Amino acid sequence: MSKLFIVPTPIGNLADITFRAIEVLKSVDIILAEDTRTSGKLLKAYDITTRMRAFHAFNEHQQVQHIVAEIAAGKTMALITDAGTPAISDPGFLLTRACISAGVAIETLPGATAFVPALVNSGLPVQEFTYIGFLPVKKGRATRLQQLVHEPRTIVLYESPHRIIKTLQQLHLHLGDRLCSVSREISKKFEETKRGTLSELIVWFQEHPPKGEFVMVVAAADYKHGQDDKDIEA
Repeated sequence: MSKLFIVPTPIGNLADITFRAIEVLKSVDIILAEDTRTSGKLLKAYDITTRMRAFHAFNEHQQVQHIVAEIAAGKTMALITDAGTPAISDPGFLLTRACISAGVAIETLPGATAFVPALVNSGLPVQEFTYIGFLPVKKGRATRLQQLVHEPRTIVLYESPHRIIKTLQQLHLHLGDRLCSVSREISKKFEETKRGTLSELIVWFQEHPPKGEFVMVVAAADYKHGQDDKDIEA
C-alpha cells in the first residue's frame, strides 16, 4: 500500500532510534532526507541501503506535488530530518498537508523530539505548555515576545548558540525575571541543563560561551516557585 511514513531520527545518540523506524526505513522505496550526507551516517550505522532523495526547506515547495503524485501512484516513502521528528521546526508540514489534501495515507512513528526531554528535565509544570519553536529573527520578534507576557502555560522555545544570550535578555525585558531551564546537546556527549532565573542564566552564558543547540523552558506568567504541589498536579 502506498504511504508516507514520518520517521523521527535520533537527536544525538544514534542508539535512540526505534526498531520500528529502522524496519520502515529499510522497507520503503525512497527516503526523503533533509541532508543526505548527515542521514547517510545514520543509514550506514544500521545497514540501511534504501535510496535517498533530498527534501529540505529550500526545495520543499517545488518537490511537494511531485512527491505526492509518486506516492499516490504506488510508491512508499519515509520522511526524515537531520535530527528529531519532521515538521517540528523542520521541513515536513507542507508535505503532510498536501498528502492529506490528496487522500494519500500518512503514518507518523513516535520517537525523538528535543523539547520533550528538555521540558520534563526543567522541573517546571508540564501538564500544560505552549511550544513556540524558534522566535522570529527580526520582523515580529518583539510582538511575539509581548504575546508571551501573560501566557498561563510553561513556554518552550528553541534557540541557536549565537542568539541564546540575546533571547534570554529579551525574555527578561518583556517577561521579568522568571525561572528558566536551558538544555543543550540533548542525548549527546556534552548534554547539559542549566536552571535559574533569567538574570542568572544571562550571567552564566556571558561567562561560559554557548555551544550547541538549545531548548529553553520558561515559567508561565503566574507560576510561583515552591507553590503547593496540589496547584500543579495533572
